[in-house]
Amino acid sequence: MKNWRMLLYSILLTAGVLLLIFPVSSAQEQGSGETVYFVPVEETVERGLQAFMKRAVESAEEQGVDHIVFELNTPGGRVDAAGEIARTIRETEIPTTAFVVREAMSAGAYISLNADEIVMQPGTEMGSAQVIDGTGSAADDKAQSAWLANMRSAAELNDRDPVYALAMADPSIEIEELNLGEGELLTLTASEAESVGYAEAVVNDREALLEYLNMENAQVEEFELSAAEQIARIVTHPIVIPILLSVGSLGLILELYSPGFGIPGIMGASALFLFFFGHTVAGFAGWEAMILFIVGAGLLALEVFSPSFGIFGILGLGAILTSLILSSFSTFYIIVSFVIAIIVTIAGMLVLMKYIDRAGPMKRVVLQDATTTELGYISNETRNELEGQTGTALTVLRPSGSAMIGEERLDVVSEGGYIEQGRKIKVIAVSGSRVVVRDISGSETD
Repeated sequence: MKNWRMLLYSILLTAGVLLLIFPVSSAQEQGSGETVYFVPVEETVERGLQAFMKRAVESAEEQGVDHIVFELNTPGGRVDAAGEIARTIRETEIPTTAFVVREAMSAGAYISLNADEIVMQPGTEMGSAQVIDGTGSAADDKAQSAWLANMRSAAELNDRDPVYALAMADPSIEIEELNLGEGELLTLTASEAESVGYAEAVVNDREALLEYLNMENAQVEEFELSAAEQIARIVTHPIVIPILLSVGSLGLILELYSPGFGIPGIMGASALFLFFFGHTVAGFAGWEAMILFIVGAGLLALEVFSPSFGIFGILGLGAILTSLILSSFSTFYIIVSFVIAIIVTIAGMLVLMKYIDRAGPMKRVVLQDATTTELGYISNETRNELEGQTGTALTVLRPSGSAMIGEERLDVVSEGGYIEQGRKIKVIAVSGSRVVVRDISGSETD
C-alpha cells in the first residue's frame, strides 16, 4: 500500500512540474478552423521575455496557427533581448501583427516594427527608442550607430518611411509635420502612427482587430506565461542577478559559522537555486552548469575544513565562475555581477564579525555562554589554602619534586634553587596546580 501511495505522489508531482513549465493554452472561441494566437509582450523587455517569445512562436508553428498577434504594453528594455525577439518574429512564416494596447516604447517600438502589421488602440503610443547605457545616459556613438541601423532596417522591412523610426532613436532629427524639434525623440500617438503609415489601423478592442484581419470567426487562443517563466523573467533581470549572487554567497558563508543548517543556509541555497532555475527555464543554463557550481562550492568547503594552501579555493572559485558564465547570456555582465557579489559578501562578513555578537536577532547564532568559575566550571583547582604552610621535601627538588605538606603528598617546585631531600620547606605561592616552595631549614632556631 505504501509503494502505491509513493507512486501516486510521484505521478502527481511530475504532472505538477510539467504543468508549471508547460501550461496549456486556453481556447476562448470556437471558430471555422482558423486559429489566432494572442501572445502578451508586457513589462520590461529582457532575456526571460525573449525565451517566452521563442517558445510561443515555436508552439504556434507546431500547431499550425494561422496568425499571431503580439499584444504590446512595454516601456522597453534590453537591446540585445529585443534584437533576438525581433529575429524570432521575422523568421516565422506565420503572419504576425503587433497590437499596441497601451504603449510600445523603446525596445517595444523596435519589436513592433518587425511584425508584418502594426495595429494600435486609441490613446496608445509608440516610439522614444534611444539607446541608453547602465547609468541612464545616451550610449556611445558605436552602439547608437548600430541601433539606428537596426531601426532603419525594421522600418524598411515593411516599406515604412525610415525617417520616423530614426527620429524615435536620434534626437537630432527634426520633423516639421509632427512639430518635432531638435533635441526631442519622436513618440507617435495612434492617430499619428496611422497618418504616417506606421500603423495599418486603429481599433478599439480584440473583436475589432479580428474583424480588421478578416478572422472574426477564428478560434482565439491565449498563450500565457507559465509560472516557471514568470520566475525566470524576474531572476534573469540584470538588477536581480547580482542581488541573488550576493545573497547566495553571503548566506552560505555565514552558514559555515553557525551550527547545523539554518536560515542563512536556506536563504543562500534558495537564492542560488532561483538563479540557476530561472536561467535554465530561459534557455541559458543546462544541468552541467549547476553540477559545476556544486563541485566548486564543495571545493571551497574543502578548503575551509582542510586547508590546501589555496589550491582547493582557487579551483572552487574557478569552477563557480565558469558555471555562472555558462549560465549567463552575457559573459561581461556575469563577471561584473560576480565581482559585486564578492564585494558585498566580504563587506557583509566584516560587518557581521564586528556587530553580530552585540545586539539584534543575529546575536542568536553566536554562542554567548562561557565556562566561567562563577558558573561552577573549573579547569584547574587552585590550592590557595596551602600558601604559608610548611612541610618536608620528600625528594630532591631541582627545582621540581615531591614534598609532604601537612599530611598531603604534593608535587612542588622550588623558587629556583636546589633543595636537598629532607629539608624543611614553606609554601610561598600557589598558581593553579603549581605550588612554589622555599627552603627554610637554615632559618630555624632551637
